Amino acid sequence: MRQHHERAFLRSAATHCVGDGFTSRRTSKCHGRTWIVAVTSVLLPVFCQCLASEASAAPGDAAAPAFTGPDVQRRANAVVALLSFTVTPDLSASTLGIRDGGTGNPSLNMTQFGGGFTLSQGFPLYLEGALGASRYDPTFLVSDGQQQRALPTRWTNVAATGGIGWDFPLNASRDLVIRPIFNFSLGEVLSDATAAQFLINRRTDSNIDFIKNGSLNVYGLGGSLVLGWYPRREPYEFDLELRYTNIYLQSFGSSSAVRGTANAQSTNLYARWRAPTGAFVLNRPLRYVLELSHSTYLGSQANILGFNQLTSLGAGIEIDTGDVTKLFSRLRIVARYAFGKDVTGASLGLALSF
Repeated sequence: MRQHHERAFLRSAATHCVGDGFTSRRTSKCHGRTWIVAVTSVLLPVFCQCLASEASAAPGDAAAPAFTGPDVQRRANAVVALLSFTVTPDLSASTLGIRDGGTGNPSLNMTQFGGGFTLSQGFPLYLEGALGASRYDPTFLVSDGQQQRALPTRWTNVAATGGIGWDFPLNASRDLVIRPIFNFSLGEVLSDATAAQFLINRRTDSNIDFIKNGSLNVYGLGGSLVLGWYPRREPYEFDLELRYTNIYLQSFGSSSAVRGTANAQSTNLYARWRAPTGAFVLNRPLRYVLELSHSTYLGSQANILGFNQLTSLGAGIEIDTGDVTKLFSRLRIVARYAFGKDVTGASLGLALSF
């Protein structure tokens, strides 16, 4: 029996949040001769307090006052910590949106797509990859010693993560495996203060120089350990995985004024059940899908958005397309409901098996 692991999703939905907490997101998996990819886009409204920090006055003359900025270094560590959500292969956090409770405008949006698979039972090399992006819109306060100004900014994150592992069977039927994975990541944080027209022709410090047009290049090295159980009793399929991930992120070769570090550390429990409905679509059996995912964030991600645990429940259908196209073998459509501390959200996911 060949084994194959995938992670996939395409989400787009409206969600809501209760209380002052922050938001959620996540992926799917499968075994067989396939490779699943998914893109996620879910919006979880939450109360997001704009980042602001007072600064001391800097010397300068009346004609060209020197504006000084906030402690961007501390914010940079927080942004790299947010980047850790993007680099970690995790269905619960694969897409994330946060709104400002006062204006309703997005302050943080994340999305990720990726996939993974085991080549074969005879050569159980496991490969995975993910691409992600996010935009974070904090507002800082800058001061010339006499007055303070709000400085809206846009920090855009992009990141790619790869993984190479090996499946070690733990039983005779080879459906129980332990999978160590080496993970590596590369990302970039770009800062742009597009609305800061009042800074033109004024002297500023290095913090504001970074806010205006700085960047952080980030690399990450680490690993994951997966315990997977994939029993097959045709026509039923069940997948159960417990995963621990730890990736250390460090900035390099970027703006000298700011450096950032973070530790992307999390655990995830994932389960999926697939069975026939008795109906036929495209001359093939139509199956229903049930999913459960629960993630706990242990490192720099813990409580950075107001929560450290997310749970996702999903239900949907799987269509066998082998009779009508060779481009992909299966199409899955899954609706998911996510919840955590003071957070609820809904999404619609799309996955393709190749």
